[in-house]
Amino acid sequence: MRGTQIAKSATIAALLASPVPLCAQQAPADPAAQNLPEPPPALRDPPPPEMVGFRLVAAQFVDTPLSGDAEKDIDYGGKIDAYIDVKGGVAGLDNSLSLHIHPEFRFGASSNGEIGLLPSNSALFYPDSQGEAFDLSVNITKQWASGTALTVGKVNIFDLSAQLPITGGGGIEGFMNLAFALPPSAIVPNSIVGALLNVPTEKALFRLWIFDPDSASQRSGIPTLFEDGVGALASVTVPTTIGGKVGYYALKLAASSRRGISTLSVPEALVPRPGLGFGEQRGEFAAILAGSQYISGGPRDPAGGIGVFAQAYVSAGDPTFLDWSAQAGISGNTPGRPQDRFGLGWFRYSITDQLVGALAARVPLEDEEGVEAFYTLAVTKAVRLTADLQYVDSAVAPRAGALLGQLRLVTAF
Repeated sequence: MRGTQIAKSATIAALLASPVPLCAQQAPADPAAQNLPEPPPALRDPPPPEMVGFRLVAAQFVDTPLSGDAEKDIDYGGKIDAYIDVKGGVAGLDNSLSLHIHPEFRFGASSNGEIGLLPSNSALFYPDSQGEAFDLSVNITKQWASGTALTVGKVNIFDLSAQLPITGGGGIEGFMNLAFALPPSAIVPNSIVGALLNVPTEKALFRLWIFDPDSASQRSGIPTLFEDGVGALASVTVPTTIGGKVGYYALKLAASSRRGISTLSVPEALVPRPGLGFGEQRGEFAAILAGSQYISGGPRDPAGGIGVFAQAYVSAGDPTFLDWSAQAGISGNTPGRPQDRFGLGWFRYSITDQLVGALAARVPLEDEEGVEAFYTLAVTKAVRLTADLQYVDSAVAPRAGALLGQLRLVTAF
């Protein structure tokens, strides 16, 4: 029993595939026909699984720089996401198969790129950073009784990061800066085409991804699959209990055989011209150590929970544009108002030294550092309003450090 609980906890930590309920068992004979008492509700068969799930989330954003040398314009933008899940039973197949469809539409403007290199509003950075943009992710998951799951197709990585404990939200909830919403590895793009295997055991969750290292955002990615190489991510997540509170600790290794910098995943300002001595190597490698620990409550506590988190990243450099990064903070539900949420975090990102040298004549670069604080007020069960403040010392050296204010209104249907 304890092994099963640990495996479930590990699955929640990585949350790369939610458990798919199996078909309901055959209903027992009518107890009244045999003069038997009706079983209590806890012992009755579970209801049949929902064959088609649908959820619509609309997010609206207003932001403006409050200090620094960026223009103090007020920008408005938004994003609409639909999440459709279809069980295999709809097509006469086993319900251990499921189809996930995620269309998303982005519109309007934001302050992304006006202060720091990292997007201050992750939700409005993908599928594109400005204007109107549409993307569609479609993938199929097979889940076995052991909990092992295999997902194949196009996967929006924000869908996975959104479910992580403590820091989860994917930019639509929780933190808004990309440093927290989806910490860049510079190897795994925001949208991938590939296969994702998750294997829970009694002591840990293991996962292995094989994917195309080029971003699949706003394209199917199939015609050019593995054209520029192969990417892989292997990780192990171990659940622990400290002082009676659950925590999750992970080691991740990412690599690819791609030659050159990932032009589809980085701002154009970071792409050097050929012959400048960067991006001509083949092969990338990075290691990530991450941890999240509840200090009050927990993921299943009806009163909510509060936890701390931290992550350290290091890469082998050229052709990866980041050589190291770190972030840490605290986030959770407000005591007395568990429907609300707050967060405070710090981050620092270092651009690879060789890339800094290659771009020196075009744009002087240095490390980027910042802090973010947010508070989300649950107006109703379906409506959530977030106030967000970020102070960023930009990687673009001539830019002054700046304070950015943002409001986010999310409505879920």
